[in-house]
Amino acid sequence: MTLAVDIRVARADLQIRADLDASDGETVALLGPNGAGKSTVVDCLAGLLEPDEGRIALDDETWVDVAGERWTPAERRPVGVVFQNGLLIPHLSAIENVAFPLRARGEDRSVARERATDLLTRLGFPAVRADARPNELSGGEAQRVALARALIHEPRLLLLDEPLTGLDPSGARALKDLLRERAGAGIGVLVSTHLLDVAERLCDRVVIIDHGRTRAAGTFAELRGPDHEATLEDVFLALTRETGEDGDRARGGPGDRARDAREARP
Repeated sequence: MTLAVDIRVARADLQIRADLDASDGETVALLGPNGAGKSTVVDCLAGLLEPDEGRIALDDETWVDVAGERWTPAERRPVGVVFQNGLLIPHLSAIENVAFPLRARGEDRSVARERATDLLTRLGFPAVRADARPNELSGGEAQRVALARALIHEPRLLLLDEPLTGLDPSGARALKDLLRERAGAGIGVLVSTHLLDVAERLCDRVVIIDHGRTRAAGTFAELRGPDHEATLEDVFLALTRETGEDGDRARGGPGDRARDAREARP
């Protein structure tokens, strides 16, 4: 699996220019402050928002090519999405929410429920809560249901917007193990978050975005520089602090950013 994204989106208060990629089996963090444009990028990948310029491709399939007037609607993209607020279907039970994508494709009810039960169990969802409605679930339970629903149809790309919201340590560990398994099977995973520890716990590589622009990309070691003295927090704060109101800043290599981060320490 190879994902290539180069898009431009004009929002009322933000001009987004995102350039990122993900390779086979990678879990990539889209890391940035609140309001940096992360959710807009996720919406474009999911097919919920059409960019004003640019291109999105997964392997040999071009989903978006604005210049070439190419657009693949959301329902035809092999994508699983977990939004920050879950967006569970209110009149369906927890297990029915998870089984819904398979049932919508005509899968037998018993088969869909069996697969839904297996995923919920692996994510630590209590079996006695399977028939609870979304408004009866805790935040962590609802997040587990949303994750299971995104995974059940075995997407080629998984998009997670703040995936650890509401999860306790056991749920976070279960999610990490499941993501590693999916990545090992060649599924691409993009995690959108503003929390550095989430990026470090779940991901192999980081793309830092601020004021709608891609600021840096690389493995944790690459971003920290050759001497590894700078932490990811140092690099992140240095990049976001140096971004001007217009979103522009001088660019440099990972070593330059790590050096700047060390020098910026109090």
